[in-house]
Amino acid sequence: MTLWRSVGCSFAMTALGFGVGILATSPSFAQANPERNVYFGQTHVHTSWSFDAYVFGNTVTGPEDAYKYALGQPIKHPGGYMVQLKRPLDFQAVTDHAEYVGTVRLANDPTSALSKLPIAEKLKVQSKDDIQKIYLFLGASLLKNEPIKELTDPQVAGSVWKQTVAIADKYYQPGKFTTFAAYEWTSTPNNSNMHRNVIFKDTKKVPEVPYTSIDSTHPEDLWSWMDAQRRVGNELLAISHNANLSDGIMFPLDVDSKGRPIDAAWAQDRMNNEPLSEITQLKGTSETHPSLSPNDEFASFEIFTYLLGGATRAPKIHGSYIREAYQNGLGMQDARGYNPYKFGVVGASDSHNTAVAYSQSNYFGGHGLLDATPQTRLSGKETAGATMDLLSVSGLGGVWAEENTRESIFAAMQREETFGTSGPRIKVRLFGGWGFGPDVLKKDWVKTGYADGVPMGSDLAAPKGKAPTFIVWAVKDPDEANLDRIQIIKGWTKSGQIFEKVYDVAWSGNRKLVHAPIQNVLYGGNDMTLPPVGNTVDVKNASYTNAIGAVELKTVWTDPDFDPSLHAFYYARVLQIPTPRWTTYDAKTLGVPPPSNVPASLQERAWTSPIWYTPTADMRAKAPHGETVADLTQRGAATLDDAQLRDLIVSKTFKVRNTVTDQRFEITYAAGGRRMISSINGKMPDPEQMGDVFHPNSLGTADYEIRNGRIVTTIEGTPFEVTVYRLGDKVIAARSNEFGYANYEVEGVSP
Repeated sequence: MTLWRSVGCSFAMTALGFGVGILATSPSFAQANPERNVYFGQTHVHTSWSFDAYVFGNTVTGPEDAYKYALGQPIKHPGGYMVQLKRPLDFQAVTDHAEYVGTVRLANDPTSALSKLPIAEKLKVQSKDDIQKIYLFLGASLLKNEPIKELTDPQVAGSVWKQTVAIADKYYQPGKFTTFAAYEWTSTPNNSNMHRNVIFKDTKKVPEVPYTSIDSTHPEDLWSWMDAQRRVGNELLAISHNANLSDGIMFPLDVDSKGRPIDAAWAQDRMNNEPLSEITQLKGTSETHPSLSPNDEFASFEIFTYLLGGATRAPKIHGSYIREAYQNGLGMQDARGYNPYKFGVVGASDSHNTAVAYSQSNYFGGHGLLDATPQTRLSGKETAGATMDLLSVSGLGGVWAEENTRESIFAAMQREETFGTSGPRIKVRLFGGWGFGPDVLKKDWVKTGYADGVPMGSDLAAPKGKAPTFIVWAVKDPDEANLDRIQIIKGWTKSGQIFEKVYDVAWSGNRKLVHAPIQNVLYGGNDMTLPPVGNTVDVKNASYTNAIGAVELKTVWTDPDFDPSLHAFYYARVLQIPTPRWTTYDAKTLGVPPPSNVPASLQERAWTSPIWYTPTADMRAKAPHGETVADLTQRGAATLDDAQLRDLIVSKTFKVRNTVTDQRFEITYAAGGRRMISSINGKMPDPEQMGDVFHPNSLGTADYEIRNGRIVTTIEGTPFEVTVYRLGDKVIAARSNEFGYANYEVEGVSP
């Protein structure tokens, strides 16, 4: 007891020292703006208090330094040099890992009580070899759910948490700079990223200790804890991390993390607790994937296909990206009556340097000494299964709020009036309504947008016109590249199938939309395209010019393909003109060619939170509906068993029609367990368009097997099943992730 009392006392004295600098009274600041201001900030950054950051070599700077850096003050990078933001941020949350928070730092501090314990010997960093050893030791205990008792003592964790909260209060300057008490809940089941950042509205009633993945690795338990916090007056929210590293489990469709069926209560719990998700960060972009959106020419932006800890198996694509989650959420809403995935977006960092690099031209890594120099970043050396050149520059979050205070910015995050950028401070607004005319942009369009419509993150009002109209506006970062275009991404669902389309709605220069062939006929897609803006990038010299592009873009756009009976969402994506990627800048510094495994240039961007459209019950009732499995069962359809399936498809060409899109396919199922599409609408497809009719999102041939009355295969690593029914002389099939619809009619089978 004496030992731990001295630890707590030491922490308490430090915390009291922090209190000296706390503002006694709030300074005066500008009156709240009812039309809201834009504020840029960071909701995901680690300091030396995170155990992994410490072993990466970030051993000196803590939360205070993170706030100083956000305010524009210089701090020391783990590599020994100084780093500084050119322009301060408006808000920041320091989100050190709650698991073993501060313990590695304390073990290496000879003045701390923890350093005197036997466990400290396993945590002391005396050489580079110790970094990997400590990381694996602590990480393995979390992965195996075998917590280290000495490091989870509430008196240790609680004292460090009190310091975290006190530092956040010290640097909070209402009207100028907003801080949040926050932490990261770090659940990593089977190397999959299920991390969340937990943000508290204020510090009045924060808990004694955070809820960590040591308490539970299940997000459902985190939500229950958060609900309990609200019941005692402590408002908080969670931001889910980069879903691209989740191995398909961030956005489940059928069962939750405990294997229980997803239902309306689960959907509501998720919506109550997780209004936001990271759309981009150091470890890649989670908007969409080229395999999910092959007709989106900009879908390949900063793709990082990886599993935490360097696991060598291929991660699952389905369930790991935001746009597909939005689409599947609509399918769940239509078929089941609930949608767990009506969340907004932010850009974020996940830097473990305390400091964050937002600029391609001034990138200094995010993992301590592992990527502190151009030499280490471009060395090609793998660390935990990945090379550092695959990492991205940090994202940035934007909110539209009345004033720069905890209350106002937190409210903006709760209502999802947020957007994310890949680093630049691009400003973007999106309003949706039913009567915006082309002249609305001439005067008071923001006021009109709020009065007669809804902003990003909201639901459209009940239909008042033939099709919704949208006001969209973007302005470039004054220190960065000009803008190329604004796009509206629309997603919708019909009879359990999901669809998307990308519309170019505003652009720079005198370009005109032109007809273009659809890149992948399995997906449908765009029949119009906008020619590229051009490219001024000089790769050798790592430079570009703003001779092309626009400073500002804005327009009023009406959905030309609107169907009032179908659920839909709309969000805006703003693209800059091409600029050099950070790897190109590093290559110039070193006098070597840029690495060939990443692009030499990219188009940075911003994404808004969506606006959702929900049809009325009357509109849904009047619309035609596809046939469901329940309908088939009620009509007496028989399910084919394994023997009947083998007789039907093996070594034969299976002719089938998609009853939703009216596309016709021929699929050959070889006896050796491989299948391939041999024709699409009577024509042989191009090799890159080969896929599985039962799931438009699968490219190429695939293995299959017949098991338990189903045709079983995988799509981008995700398990997938087809059940076949016989009703009289008809053979009808249903795929497992079309929400109970049976959308495929077999029209013939031939040897």
